[in-house]
Amino acid sequence: MTVHVSERFLKLLRFQLAQFADCGELSSLVVYVAQAGEAETPALLPVGQWPSQAPALAPIASGSPLRQPADDRRWLPLRHQQMLLGALQVQTRALPWPDPLAQRLQAVALCLTEALLQDLEQQRLEQQLQRQAEQLEVLVHQLRNPLTALRTFGQLLLRRLEDDAQNRPLVEGLLAEERQLNRYVDALSELGAMPLQALPEAIGQPLLLPPLLNGPEGQPLAELLEPLLSRAAATAALQQRRWSPPAQLPSWRGDSGAVAEIIANLLENAFRYSGEGSPIGLHIDHSAEGGLRLCVWDGGPAIEPAEREVIFGRGARGSRGQQVPGTGLGLALARDLAHDLGGELQLVVPAAAVDPRLDPQGNGFCLTLPPAPPQR
Repeated sequence: MTVHVSERFLKLLRFQLAQFADCGELSSLVVYVAQAGEAETPALLPVGQWPSQAPALAPIASGSPLRQPADDRRWLPLRHQQMLLGALQVQTRALPWPDPLAQRLQAVALCLTEALLQDLEQQRLEQQLQRQAEQLEVLVHQLRNPLTALRTFGQLLLRRLEDDAQNRPLVEGLLAEERQLNRYVDALSELGAMPLQALPEAIGQPLLLPPLLNGPEGQPLAELLEPLLSRAAATAALQQRRWSPPAQLPSWRGDSGAVAEIIANLLENAFRYSGEGSPIGLHIDHSAEGGLRLCVWDGGPAIEPAEREVIFGRGARGSRGQQVPGTGLGLALARDLAHDLGGELQLVVPAAAVDPRLDPQGNGFCLTLPPAPPQR
């Protein structure tokens, strides 16, 4: 019968037991871990003992007389609330124990209880993560099938519309969105393949994009903005809104994948929260520092002053968005990405403050980027 405890717990266990080498009153210490079985009382499996060179011990079954105290044997339970995690068996040459020794033994029992509890919780979480990773792998695999079918149908439809200049752009837009979905599926697949040991390094870091959605460095931003503008134009037409694209696309090169994700989030928010029929646009110009400024603006009601910074918090949403489906992560992710790029994301109210030619009311979310890095 095997006991599943970590090497980290065993190191702590050996250290805790070794400190009793100076105690002549003790003849041995053994730590057992409770192992649930068919019997109502769990079996006790040995995981460590002192002196370490003593012969290996066998498990103690639920009905064993060794579980009972004796003249030279005492038990200290390792218990959390109503759950028995294990026990510390003390073989002694002298009873009663001196108070200092009793306090040391009780302190060790409490320390091992807490360590064992955390060890078991870590095992449970690792098993849960493993199951989720396996489920994610299956879902990603199955998701590729309908995406492949969409691409096939789209390509066939595109052939039939070869001479249809009015409808071809719609199908081309569908195929562009299918390619973008495949990028996300690839990113999910890559994320699911990350080893669990790499996860603690990310604790405390912003929730940024998987590597597959960043870069490559030096990629033209215009290439990634074009499908976003086509998507925005189609959404505006469907919702009967006025859509104002930029006068021209920028020549900026850098981590364009991250920039495109920011703009995609801002456009999605504009269509979702600006109010029915409000105009929406993307304005692009150069910042005063020689970098690039991209502003997604809308002509809807201005965001309340008290909420203009709050909405950038992770999970936070403005009062107008409470009844709209969403997670409140879009703006937080966009600002984190902007900072990672060396830029800034700010709200400008009204939108006309960005440029007098824009709507005299509404909101402008402005991404400011540093100058593009020199190309190698």
